[in-house]
Amino acid sequence: MDDSRNRLLSWCEVDAAALRHNLNAFRSLLGTEAKLLFVVKANAYGHGLREIAGLTPSLGVDALGVHQLDEAAEVRTAGWTGPVLVLGYTPHARLADGLDLGVEFTVYDATTLGALDRLGRARGLSAPCHLKLETGTNRQGIPGEDLDRFLGIFASSPGLRLAGVSTHFANIEDTTDHGFARGQLDCFRALMARVRAAGFTAAVPHAACSAALLVMPETAFGCARIGIGAYGIWPSRETLASHTSRGEDLLRLRPVLAWKASIAQVKTVPAGAFVGYGCTRRTSRASRIAVLPVGYFEGYDRRFSNLAHVLIRGSRAPVLGRVCMDMFMADVTDIPGVEPEDEAVLIGRQGDEEIRVADLAAIAQTIPYEIVSRLSPQLPRIVVNVDQIT
Repeated sequence: MDDSRNRLLSWCEVDAAALRHNLNAFRSLLGTEAKLLFVVKANAYGHGLREIAGLTPSLGVDALGVHQLDEAAEVRTAGWTGPVLVLGYTPHARLADGLDLGVEFTVYDATTLGALDRLGRARGLSAPCHLKLETGTNRQGIPGEDLDRFLGIFASSPGLRLAGVSTHFANIEDTTDHGFARGQLDCFRALMARVRAAGFTAAVPHAACSAALLVMPETAFGCARIGIGAYGIWPSRETLASHTSRGEDLLRLRPVLAWKASIAQVKTVPAGAFVGYGCTRRTSRASRIAVLPVGYFEGYDRRFSNLAHVLIRGSRAPVLGRVCMDMFMADVTDIPGVEPEDEAVLIGRQGDEEIRVADLAAIAQTIPYEIVSRLSPQLPRIVVNVDQIT
């Protein structure tokens, strides 16, 4: 194990070269004029916001997307000086902070626009805003019947600038039937035509997420918001199937994150011994058990109990018993020579074996997004292969 890691109980490795590879792959799907907005919300999907933001000047992206202002402040501190779009809600009391940080705002209520207009005029600038349009997800956004009223607000407010117009697909990664998404796309195009007709020709339209760009490239418009795919994770099995069915070359994504831990103890227990809380697992033979100092507090889901595997010495070791708050056990009976402080891989590759985020998501009956975004921010993120992008 590398000397810088032998002091750690558990850590994540973030592959800078894989990240750049994935972003370049998505860039290849865009037209020459379209921008790539790299989404780094939710602690960069669990990969470490500060570490990922520190790499962005070398990644060739055009803008970053965050959920809220604290994330925007962190990417600025990390050295990103380019455009930052706040995708979530900004409290009125913090709008001035957003202007100080030079962010662009996602907006969908008239009160926020009024406050931004006053702040913008007071500072002699026009606050850049992206108007979110409702096309069928019924989350953020304004319905089409309100569009003319909002365009009127922009037209009469010198402290505002309509920098972009956006929408969000409801089920584009949940199915191989994209009829609903195409209906949303038609709605967005119709609303964008009204925006253009009102004279806002400079407003950049954006609708595509990773899945949308992979299965419906026509959603790219002037900008694509690339999140989960940039980290080398397919949004869903349905997205992979739909992308493959297009008959084009498969986009080759490389996982960016590996999660590792140092084995804390190796012990022998007799046949018939219970392992872990609740006595949910009993050994059928004399067994060797590795104790790993990671649990559900760190983001190793309790639903992995008795179902998941980890990699030790290049072999798969089944999780034995319930995952605890800060530790769990793995059966290493059939793996010779396992010792304390050997490296265990919870996510990633070791030898010829691999534990994928999608594998863990399937066990937990959830989506890959949840597996990575819930990794504890306290886990150290160690960036590797930086020399390959600089």
